[in-house]
Amino acid sequence: MPKKVYKKFLHWVTNQMDLPGDAMLDLPRITMIGQIHIYIENHRGLLAFSEHEVRLLLEHGQLLVKGNGFVIKTILPEEILLEGRIVEVIYLDEEGIKK
Repeated sequence: MPKKVYKKFLHWVTNQMDLPGDAMLDLPRITMIGQIHIYIENHRGLLAFSEHEVRLLLEHGQLLVKGNGFVIKTILPEEILLEGRIVEVIYLDEEGIKK
């Protein structure tokens, strides 16, 4: 089955069975607690880290988190817990363009 057809099938099954998209479609799950913690699941790796910016690779594109005083509290192969002052969370497409 071609990849594009398979993805459409997964979207259909997810919608019909009311299943969580993050589990079925490899979508990131982002949980924020105020502006001080962000927990991200289903990422594909850490691309960049500084005190003011974190960039993560996703299945389709990237996730950019901007703020101040970032500290990585936990990092696992597909999960990260970041602490600091979160100002912005931005999805970027495969070319690094803001969505």
